[in-house]
Amino acid sequence: MFVLIGWLVALGCVFGVFIAHGGNISVVLHALPFEMITIMGAALGAFVANNQPKVLKASLAGFGACFKGSKYTKSRYMELMALLYDLLQKARKEGLMAIEKDVEDPHNSALFQKYATVGKDHHVVEFITDYLRMMVSGNLNPHEIETLMDSEIDTHHHEGHQPVAAIQRLAGGLPAFGIVAAVLGVVNTMGSVGQPPAVLGAMIGSALVGTFLGILLSYGIFEPLAGLLEQKMDEGTKELQCIKTTLLASMQGYAPAIAVEFGRKVLYSTERPAFKELEDHVKGKK
Repeated sequence: MFVLIGWLVALGCVFGVFIAHGGNISVVLHALPFEMITIMGAALGAFVANNQPKVLKASLAGFGACFKGSKYTKSRYMELMALLYDLLQKARKEGLMAIEKDVEDPHNSALFQKYATVGKDHHVVEFITDYLRMMVSGNLNPHEIETLMDSEIDTHHHEGHQPVAAIQRLAGGLPAFGIVAAVLGVVNTMGSVGQPPAVLGAMIGSALVGTFLGILLSYGIFEPLAGLLEQKMDEGTKELQCIKTTLLASMQGYAPAIAVEFGRKVLYSTERPAFKELEDHVKGKK
């Protein structure tokens, strides 16, 4: 929703001021389809040539995610920490082996089923169960697990940044493709120098629309999408950091209630629940 609102404001101001100053919008509209096909067609071809199939697929998914609200809300984080609290509390009371079945088969685990929002997110479930499995095995110390967690989170962040970088490169190339379209328009105009001045003026105006469109598409459309996608990717990384901090605190001997407090402190302030709010929630979900 906010993406569409932003685009409407940007395009409305650009074209609205142009019209208000007496600009002939028909010149722009006449050249728009041809210039758009030239610029976007060249940009799309370069985009495909510049990225691996997995990055192309992730970029398409990223475009779709930009038009959806963030799933990383306070209620999601509270549910996540309630799940971690229940798992750690069960392990503390009944021993680590008590959560072995939950870890090995989370899809049939009553604990994971109770928290459907995070329980259905395979990335979150896999991250939690992988490290709980290591905790159950007892073969690694907290420092070794922390190093492994950091490596996995860095990999996750790097993979998430690939479509962001691809879209940023696309945005960076659009002004140049706009110049290409403009140069072709000038070449076409130079081949018609015998035409009346009014005709030549319209042809030059159409050629300049290419430069205008390339810059507008770059900084008004695609660069904002890349920035938004990067913010969403950072939120996903923050969730993994919250899980990491909670599990490490538990491994270092802190009680489940304190361990989830460690995790709470990692969250962004806009989604971070208050201490009392989280405490009431996790105890109410027991």
